[in-house]
Amino acid sequence: MFSTEYYYLVAGLREWTLESDTKGFNVREIVDEILAELTKRDREAVKLLYAYYDCENIIAYRSERERHNELGNLSRQQIEDMLRERSYGYLSANVAKVVKYFNETDDEERDEDVVVGDYFEHALFDAYYKDLSASKVRFLKKWGEFDRTLRNISAAVAAREAGRVISEVTVGGGEIVAQLSQSSAADFGLRGELQYIDSVISAITEETNIVEKERKIDAVRWSEAEDIAINDYFDIDYILSYLVKVNIVAR
Repeated sequence: MFSTEYYYLVAGLREWTLESDTKGFNVREIVDEILAELTKRDREAVKLLYAYYDCENIIAYRSERERHNELGNLSRQQIEDMLRERSYGYLSANVAKVVKYFNETDDEERDEDVVVGDYFEHALFDAYYKDLSASKVRFLKKWGEFDRTLRNISAAVAAREAGRVISEVTVGGGEIVAQLSQSSAADFGLRGELQYIDSVISAITEETNIVEKERKIDAVRWSEAEDIAINDYFDIDYILSYLVKVNIVAR
C-alpha cells in the first residue's frame, strides 16, 4: 500500500530541539492541527501513538488519582463513561480486551483469550505494545519495540538497585526481557545488542538530579525517533517521528 505524502504539511512544521523554548508551546494544538490534515488511516496511526497516554489515564482513573494527561485521546469524562457503560470501542484491540477483562471481573463470562498477570498496569501496557506490534505502520512497530525495551531497561535498573525482583517490573516477554531478569552483568549482557544501553544505565545510576536524568533518557528517545524515520520525509512515519519529538519537548 502506497503511503500519502504530506508535502505542504511537513513544509510548515516548526523544527524543535531538546533545548527549544516552550513559551507559547501548546502540544495539543500541534497534534490537532496535524490530525486535521491526515487521511483517516493516518489519523488512526497518530491516535494509536497517543493511546499510551490513554493507558496512563485509565490507570490513574481506576486508582482514583486526579492526574490526567491531556495528550490522551480520551477525556477523563469519556474514560468514566466508557467504564460505566462498558463500551470499549474507542480503544485499540488488545487494550480494549484487557480493560474489559478487569472492568468486568465480577461477571461470570469474561474474554478467555486475555492472558494477564496480577497487575492491571502491566497487562494494559503489554496489550498496548501488542497493538503497536500489530500495526501496519512501520514507525509504530519500530517505536513500540524500542519504547518497551527502553522502559523495561529503566525499570530493571531501578529494581536491581532497590533489591526488587526484576521480572515483576518488566512488561511483555522475549529475549531481552529474559536477559534483564536473568543476567547479573552490569549491562545485563546487552551492550552488543543495544547501542543505547550504557547511556540509559549511566543516566539512571549516576545522575542524581531527576530532571537531568529524564533529559538524558529523552535524548535517547529523540535519537531513536530520528533514526527510525531517517529515510522518511513527507509520509506518516516522518510525522509520527516528529510528534514523538513534540511530546518530548512537552515534557
